[in-house]
Amino acid sequence: MSRVCRRVLAVTTLMIDAGPVASAAQITRTGGVPLAPAGTAWPCCTSCEGPMQFLAQVVLDDLRGGFEGRGILALFACQNDPGMCGDWEPDSGGNQAVIFPTDGAQPLPQPDGVDEELLLLGSVRAVSPVHVDESDYGKAGEEWSAGSGRSASSVLGQLGGDPAWIQNDETPSCPSCAAPMPLVVQLEEGPDHSTAMNFGGCGSAYAFACAPCGRAKFLWQC
Repeated sequence: MSRVCRRVLAVTTLMIDAGPVASAAQITRTGGVPLAPAGTAWPCCTSCEGPMQFLAQVVLDDLRGGFEGRGILALFACQNDPGMCGDWEPDSGGNQAVIFPTDGAQPLPQPDGVDEELLLLGSVRAVSPVHVDESDYGKAGEEWSAGSGRSASSVLGQLGGDPAWIQNDETPSCPSCAAPMPLVVQLEEGPDHSTAMNFGGCGSAYAFACAPCGRAKFLWQC
């Protein structure tokens, strides 16, 4: 009896820039305002004690692997004095990754007397997930760009998959159960330098989460 062998293709889920969207849209997006339960305090940097900038949110239903129904991952980083509060490190206190429940989520009020440029990005971009039959993130972006005719700068990152590290592997462990955390999202700074996220200049950010424990970590490399 002959046997047919099938090669299983790994898939990369690219985050494609889908254009402007409402600042409080309950979708995966970069920029805008964070959505959180009523009474939630705006996250502050533990180094300088100033409120942090909101970068992006990921609706965890957009991922597989046990994240369905887990809520919204919100990402913050300190921009009060860039380069001084260690916002690139997962445990410095200069950034924060928080999982908020979806039910009852509403726009988080901004702290009084703080310049909006320190709290919010200059643009809000919707994300369109595109699945590419390629396990390597960089190659998947190149393949999508060539096939779509759009610039590679339209790739805002990836959902899930394997992190494409710029430097060494820094996969964090869950502070609750000590298991290695899977990648939720890898983010690029964005195509518009005037409104881009600050990851050191052409860097990438990585957010991880432990779905059973509801814990998350965030870091970036350049």
